[in-house]
Amino acid sequence: MIFDTFADSLSFFLWSTFVIAVFLGVVVNKTNFCTMGAVSDMVNIGDYGRFRAWILAIAVAILGVSLFEYMQLVNVTETFPGYRGSQLIFVENILGGILFGIGMTFASGCGNKTLIRIGGGNIKSIFVFIIIALIAYYMTNPFPDSDKTLYSVLFYDWVNPLAISLDSHQDIGAIISHLISSENTQTLRFIIGLVFASGMLFYVFKAADFRSSKDNIVGGLIIGLVILSAWYTSSNINILAEDEQYSLSDYYSEWDMLAEDDEGKPAAARTLNPQSFTFINPIGQTYGYIKGRFDSALLTFGLISVLGVILGSFLWSLIAKSFRIEWFVDFKDFVNHAIGATLMGFGGVLALGCTIGQGITGMSTLAVGSILTFISIIFGSALTMKIQYYKLVYEDEATFSKAFVSSLVDMKLLPASMRRLDDI
Repeated sequence: MIFDTFADSLSFFLWSTFVIAVFLGVVVNKTNFCTMGAVSDMVNIGDYGRFRAWILAIAVAILGVSLFEYMQLVNVTETFPGYRGSQLIFVENILGGILFGIGMTFASGCGNKTLIRIGGGNIKSIFVFIIIALIAYYMTNPFPDSDKTLYSVLFYDWVNPLAISLDSHQDIGAIISHLISSENTQTLRFIIGLVFASGMLFYVFKAADFRSSKDNIVGGLIIGLVILSAWYTSSNINILAEDEQYSLSDYYSEWDMLAEDDEGKPAAARTLNPQSFTFINPIGQTYGYIKGRFDSALLTFGLISVLGVILGSFLWSLIAKSFRIEWFVDFKDFVNHAIGATLMGFGGVLALGCTIGQGITGMSTLAVGSILTFISIIFGSALTMKIQYYKLVYEDEATFSKAFVSSLVDMKLLPASMRRLDDI
């Protein structure tokens, strides 16, 4: 996709993102694709249907990215955010993932689900959205009249020194290639992607009940393809200038030489890099856009995707006649959602993504940080649900410590002899 001007290329970039995001909102709402629901089904009723749909989406995305990258049709190395960066922020991935998993459990859904619920009339999710937006924005942007961010104040001094600097990119293919001193990194990435995707597809379709679940299959398949389509589109937009082709980010870096003035120049170059869907940082960008008085220079892939998913969900809720205004049940429900939104805001930025951003988009790159985040999100959510269930069943008898220890026993992380409450 080659354009004559930067303005035309940026317009196509944003409009194509919007169309894909609207489609994503429709599909997620229609198929009830929900990552928190997937964990809840596993923990509470032993149903792995929606979890397999999540794994199917990951497998499709990995398979597509592996093939397209081998054919040089996508760039998933120089991305925003930098999933494959050479610095492995494993503490942030794990801590952020756990916080996000806990948060989405308290807030009744992840970042993507929050947008879906807003489109369906859920006022509680607007409240969650606002809290996430404020925290996510100030995690990466300084407070007014200050050079400090939430990240620099709360995390930088003790988290940053723990990061591991690698001699290669952090995706599994690049790491193995470096270890065996191979020059065929792209081939290794392709082979490893096929192996991972094949294993996931086998796990998904070996279950007969999943093979008969149309919504789960359609949801997982289409969402995986949606992630891939965004990677492809954002990797293949070029501008022809002075008889050379420039990507959006390359053109931006040469702006003073290629453009006549600053009209139409975006606020940042990194948001022009190849990318696919993630929702916590973009929710923060939404606040920045409003704070910036709707300056068009602040329009990004992420911001447009947030608006598109909400619209897509809204359209489907009208078609399906499922639009319902919902409010908090009581004050406890309000507090739970506030806590959940706060933890998702912190966790989603720390971990560089959410259940979609790291759990599918990041996983499609097979970055180690994405894998750690994916596991940590599931752990944080599952542990929270188990603790909540113990406290519900045993009421006053189930102190937090007893419920916590018993939950860890259930998850095979502590020996059975340490159980404090009878298994439920």
